[in-house]
Amino acid sequence: MSGRKRRPKTGGRGIVVILALLAVAIVAGYALLRPAKRPPRGPVAVATHAPAIVATHAPALPTPEATSTPEASPTPSTQRTGPKLALIVDDCGQWLATERAFITLPIPLTLSVLPDVRYNATIADEASAAGKGVMLHLPMETVSGVDPGPGEVTTEMTDAQIDAQVEHDLAQVPLAQGVNNHEGSKGSADRRVMDDVIATIAKHDARLFFIDSRTAPDSVAQEAARAGGLPNAARDVFLDNSNEIAYVEKQLRAAAAIAARTGSAIAIGHPRSATLAAVRALYPELQREGITFVLAADLTKR
Repeated sequence: MSGRKRRPKTGGRGIVVILALLAVAIVAGYALLRPAKRPPRGPVAVATHAPAIVATHAPALPTPEATSTPEASPTPSTQRTGPKLALIVDDCGQWLATERAFITLPIPLTLSVLPDVRYNATIADEASAAGKGVMLHLPMETVSGVDPGPGEVTTEMTDAQIDAQVEHDLAQVPLAQGVNNHEGSKGSADRRVMDDVIATIAKHDARLFFIDSRTAPDSVAQEAARAGGLPNAARDVFLDNSNEIAYVEKQLRAAAAIAARTGSAIAIGHPRSATLAAVRALYPELQREGITFVLAADLTKR
């Protein structure tokens, strides 16, 4: 018995090794196959977050109402409704510093410039460049005999002389958009004289207007302008018959009251320090009360 050789017992270990290798192969195969079997995550993430973005930001977008609200509130410079007040500064072309101060006021107003005075061209140019109105302040004969200055139209003139004088005066203020009478308590009450004046203005430029300064209660100037087909209007208030700030302020308020009652008013003042101070002090208050300042031309009609 001792001479027989024994067989090595290898069968059990081989089976174990084979089983171990099979187990490793199964695990590895499962690991490789597992990601391929899962659904892709990219589209799911997009689909999950997109609604959240829309829901978060859509309410923050400006609505049409929110966008248009600031534009719906008109500024004083663009508001053209409500009572309108036109300020005319007569006798311009003589007191340059005060007239320039009127031009710097941030409201529409009109400077009426005399012919044949020292600064007429200068102030007309500056007023026009600043967007203010420019008129010819046409000197006409007075009842009292007070000299209205160079360029006067008188009742003794012939039709041809009146025509020549008005043409000359218009040429002195070529930027004039209209005309109003300077003094003229006698001339403006004479229908022949006024018909001649209006005919020359209409011949010169059909777009020119005429405003009756109403220096006389029996003036026929506006009536003649209407008959002659010119755009026309008439003065409602004189601001500075008294050269005191308190008086001018009172007259300004009176003009604003007329505008509030009738829709519009024309006030005439002069290049005086009291008039300038009163206008400068009161225009913001009047604007807050609803008054819109306009050029004299804006209140004329045929």
